[in-house]
Order: sequence, then C-alpha cells, then structure tokens
Amino acid sequence: MLILTKRYNKELVLIHLLSVFTMGKIIKKFSFITYLLIFSLGLTANNPLATKQQIEMFKSSKTCVVVESGVSFFNAPVKDAIQKYWKVTGYEFIDQAEFEKRRSDSKYSFIVLMQGEYDKDPGGVSYSFISLVLGDASGNLTKMPEFCSVPISYSGDLDADYEYVIPAIIKFIQIHLKNLEKDRFPISLNGLRYYDKSGFKDKVLLLNKDKMAPNADSPEKIKAAYPYNFKLLTIPQIQEELTAGSTGKFFHFHVGPAKDAGSGKCFDMLFDSEGNLYYFNFRKITNDNPDGFNLNDFKNII
Repeated sequence: MLILTKRYNKELVLIHLLSVFTMGKIIKKFSFITYLLIFSLGLTANNPLATKQQIEMFKSSKTCVVVESGVSFFNAPVKDAIQKYWKVTGYEFIDQAEFEKRRSDSKYSFIVLMQGEYDKDPGGVSYSFISLVLGDASGNLTKMPEFCSVPISYSGDLDADYEYVIPAIIKFIQIHLKNLEKDRFPISLNGLRYYDKSGFKDKVLLLNKDKMAPNADSPEKIKAAYPYNFKLLTIPQIQEELTAGSTGKFFHFHVGPAKDAGSGKCFDMLFDSEGNLYYFNFRKITNDNPDGFNLNDFKNII
C-alpha cells in the first residue's frame, strides 16, 4: 500500500479559501487550487485538486489500476469491478513496481489504494482510500493531481470488509468525474457532502447491522427517528438484496476502527448499486459519541 501522509489545519484552510475568494472578486478570474481532502472529505491534505485542464488530460489518459502486492482483499473485487464497469478511459492492471516507473507521466492516471494520516486523530490514526490521481512530472505522490478519494478502511484493519462496496465506488468515481467538470467549485467547498440528499420514503435503506451506533442498533430505536423503510442486515444479506433487484434500494457502508481500538474518526456513506452517493458524513469518535451509524445520521437524511 502507498503511504501518503495527510495533515490539516482548519484555520489555515479557512484563511486560504477566503483569500482565494477575495482575489477572485478583484481580478474576476482565478485558478482555484485546494487540497486533496478539502475536495474529498472536507479536510486539508497535500495533493492538489485537479484543474480543468487536468480533467481534460485525464480523458485521454490510460487508467492504471495498481494492484496490491501479496494477499490483499482489494485486488480481486477491484479487478472485477473495473472489468465490468469502467467506461471512461482505457485501463490496465499494473503492480506497484510499474507504478513507480509511470507515476511521473501525465499520460497515465491511476486508481490506487493510498494510506492517509491525520494529525488531529488520537494516536496518529490513518485510513485507506481508493484514489484516482493523475501522473505528475515531479514523481512526488503528494503532487499528483487528484480527482476523487473514498475512504474504505482503517489502515491495517485485517477484519475490514469492503468488497461489497467496491463496484459502487468504481461507478461513483465516474459519476463524480462528470460532476467535477461542471460543479468543480461547489464540490471543492463541500467535498463528498455535495451529494447529500434527503427524503427516501420510496426507497428501502439496507443497513449494516454490525456497524450501528448503540442508540440506533434496533428497529425500535431507528423507527423513533426514521419513518421510512429500512432493513437491518448482515453484509451477505445486503449483497443478496442488491443482487435480487436493486431498484428502489440503497445501502450503508461504514468505515470505523477495529474492535480493539476506539479512537479516530468514523465515516458513513449511503450508495445505490448504480454508484450514486446519497449521503456522506464523518465525525470524531468519543465516549459520548461512539462509533457507528447513529440517530443523528438518520435525522440528516429525513
């Protein structure tokens, strides 16, 4: 896995955004440059957001899917999803050694598993992301323009089960690329929360029963906050539901700490099988606000 250290300072981010916006008012033309996790998660990191020119460059690139070395739960599902659903560019599967040779060439884009560390997380907790980036002449990982980054696990969590969401993420990245072309500025400000929606009375929400917060871990508790249709299911049951017929259904994906750790942040996402993202949220885990999809998340989507 590639190690990409990501650190942030919210005050500096706000100052940067305000200064860019002010300059834009004065000169009426500006190049809005932000950083990886302002774009993808609402935080700051080192990778620059792809410019409009780089978005055009991506269209003529070959996308290299970087497979992990050794035994990895990432390789098989991402290969299958790319072969079935990747439509926007030509693609090729490469190993990490080949990635080292190609990453300085902008005729290549890369789908790669990256690891990011946030200095505000207790104990320097880091996370794994599926990222789409463009080659950069510097060869520096932190300077490679990024189009999209989706968290899938805590780094080193051997019990993480994200295989079932990878097809939706691969589809989502392609949807996101189209939106980035026309709505780059609001996406850069809102991150993946750009996609948040509400009101799902005509849909069935498939919830991962093993990733619910204590205040939302039973049908009775959920019904007190969420009036629409839902099912509490295991991951295999969610997969069965989606295979049986995905119309009118969307499903829950959660990234949280391993069972023997309780620090850091948790991320909650709601996708449908076509790759549409309906909800994205992240928050710090505390004793008073424990890990899992909680009642506040339900209130956010009503």
